[in-house]
Amino acid sequence: MTAKILDGYAVAKGIEREIADEVQVFKKTYGWAPGIAVVQVGKDPAASWYVRQIKRRFTGVGMRFALHTLEAEAGEETLAACVEELNGDPRTNGIIVQMPLPEHLSEDAVVGMLDPAKDVDGAHPLNAGRLFQEVGDAFLPSPRGHHAFAPAAPAGGMELLRSYGISLKGKSTVVVGQGHVGRPMALLMLLDGATVTLCHIFTKDLAFHTRQGEVLVSAVGKAKLISADMIRPGAVVLDFGTSVVDGKLVGDVDTEAAKQVAGYITPVPGGTGPMTNAMLMRNTLTAAQQQMAESNL
Repeated sequence: MTAKILDGYAVAKGIEREIADEVQVFKKTYGWAPGIAVVQVGKDPAASWYVRQIKRRFTGVGMRFALHTLEAEAGEETLAACVEELNGDPRTNGIIVQMPLPEHLSEDAVVGMLDPAKDVDGAHPLNAGRLFQEVGDAFLPSPRGHHAFAPAAPAGGMELLRSYGISLKGKSTVVVGQGHVGRPMALLMLLDGATVTLCHIFTKDLAFHTRQGEVLVSAVGKAKLISADMIRPGAVVLDFGTSVVDGKLVGDVDTEAAKQVAGYITPVPGGTGPMTNAMLMRNTLTAAQQQMAESNL
């Protein structure tokens, strides 16, 4: 058995073409292009690689991209001032604070600073809460009039599965990692009809659990955490992990070995990453459209 590759690049390209067309309509209507601002604290290699991909994808469809870099030693007041300025900028439609943050900064405090209407990666408690309450769409109606966005990475993973006709209804799924990707991915899969097991650092006998999964998701950021013997034969494997090893980006899954066991698998790079960027673009465009509609009321 050789696994079929879930080609995130190919699926994302189709989404990007649709977005590019909508961006041109937006520009003709309002005279400027929607855009995102990324705030990065420090120079984590994997994070820097990801930020470069965001820039490439956004500018490729005619959207604006702005990077605000802060020194790793920057304090919470400095970061808060940067986010507050972006919150108040009407031409900044989406904002993400790139993770991981240095240890002296609280991730919870930082995401709470974001304007929920510009939180296009679904990190703010309001957006996370709406996702918990409602259905697993890429964005959800909110009582405040804006859309509550699901995090881009898991939303992209769900879109990738749908594009290949892979249904989750009734399937046993296992998610490894309870962080910013793993938890919302588990919820989105649950809302789509899957039976979900969520594993984390305290899980005993991880391999026992992963071998139960008809669909296996890893979102830890530890190179080759998932070996071939931890995968159920024929399983669908989604790898959200990113690590830099010897200057190369690698995932959580030992991909070459896993190909001989899995039925479907995402490569790193080229799998979930492009889909994440596509969802960020879609969410940012939606945010811009909503913000302009509200400004004209």
